[in-house]
Amino acid sequence: MRTRIRRAAQPSSSVGGAERAEDRYFDALLAGAAETLEELLADDFLIVDVMSGAVTDRAAFIGALRDGLLEFERVKLVERVTRRHGDTAIIVGRTEMAGSSGAATFTAASRYTYMFVRTGDGHWRLATAQGTRIAEA
Repeated sequence: MRTRIRRAAQPSSSVGGAERAEDRYFDALLAGAAETLEELLADDFLIVDVMSGAVTDRAAFIGALRDGLLEFERVKLVERVTRRHGDTAIIVGRTEMAGSSGAATFTAASRYTYMFVRTGDGHWRLATAQGTRIAEA
């Protein structure tokens, strides 16, 4: 069975809200917009770091961006597949990123899995993010 890859410009109506939230998330990372992440991330958000595999909670992740400890120079969405299950959307995608963490710079091509949940107010919130670095050939 072939899976159709959805790109940022073509969300279907059933997954469009989650994909728009994901686009806002990537924009917030690039802009260093901690206040936007405050809106987008679920209260119990966890992220598994693509570079180290470390688990970081919402407060620490937003704090690192707010304090300039984590900065993104580039986040390019290469592809994504979005599936919706009721008020949950699971996005599997691929990105190319560059930035800095502390004094160290990084570049990474990665596959990721994001889980968005639609809250009672109808907004999509990112609950979990897991990144896996794609090894260079």
